[in-house]
Amino acid sequence: MTVAVEKVYAFCPRCGAPHPNPGSIPFRCGQCDFTMFFGPVAAVGGLIVNPAGELLLVKRARDPGKGKWGLPGGFVDRGETVEEGLIREVVEETTLQVTSLRLLVTFPNKYDYRGVVSPVIDLFYLCEVDPAAEIKLAPDELESFVWTVPGNEHLDNMAFPSNRRAIEHWLKSTSPS
Repeated sequence: MTVAVEKVYAFCPRCGAPHPNPGSIPFRCGQCDFTMFFGPVAAVGGLIVNPAGELLLVKRARDPGKGKWGLPGGFVDRGETVEEGLIREVVEETTLQVTSLRLLVTFPNKYDYRGVVSPVIDLFYLCEVDPAAEIKLAPDELESFVWTVPGNEHLDNMAFPSNRRAIEHWLKSTSPS
């Protein structure tokens, strides 16, 4: 069973008062006037392309999306810029150092973590890395990688719909008109 994050707030997190209408946005406590908007959190994905024009895809080693393809990336931490979060995530997952990046596209997403679904805004960046650098995957996060021009065998097996949309956007931008 999955449930939207706003529906799990049956009590006020500030004063503990029961909420008469779980699921309402924004959450407003009638006792202490606490308000929560349940806005999206930021996540990032890196479209890393090698000199041959192939995209780096990584296979996830854990849920959500275990065994499916994705892009290096993850959630932006508090106190980080979006760009700092992307650079950190790419290093953590692959050991690659991003040398330049450019915003490509953004998409809304939903992140289902153990049955609680939170809104996310995914920001995808076209990234450059040292082409001679060796990839070393974080084994607790990723099980394998491939350099490829993604086709349906990859696109139909993506962990997150927004990753697929970002890759399709990139493919359209790189195809001859």
